[in-house]
Amino acid sequence: MFGAFRPTNSLGGGLLWKIPWRLSKFQKARQRKRLRAVDTVVATLDKALAKQSITTKAVERWKEEMPIEQEMVPKDKYTIFDRKEKKYRKSIRKLPKWTRVSQRVNPPGY
Repeated sequence: MFGAFRPTNSLGGGLLWKIPWRLSKFQKARQRKRLRAVDTVVATLDKALAKQSITTKAVERWKEEMPIEQEMVPKDKYTIFDRKEKKYRKSIRKLPKWTRVSQRVNPPGY
């Protein structure tokens, strides 16, 4: 027990990386800003293509399927669907690369 080969202290149990389950108001503001920035890029791209009378399937599909930031419910802005979670929702921060991945559409009813 004592000496060179004594056991090391454990980390005290629980998660090693503690991630708060709730976003702060500053993180929420940055998330809304990111969503609006994507919306403006899509709108600008659509206007530029419309001037040249060109349509793209990807842009049209994005406009049909993805809601803009103002249309989204706060629950969809800050949480994502996860079938393994207790209430089928988890904080968007648990998603890897959550600042770079667009996660706007969730299954109906969740």
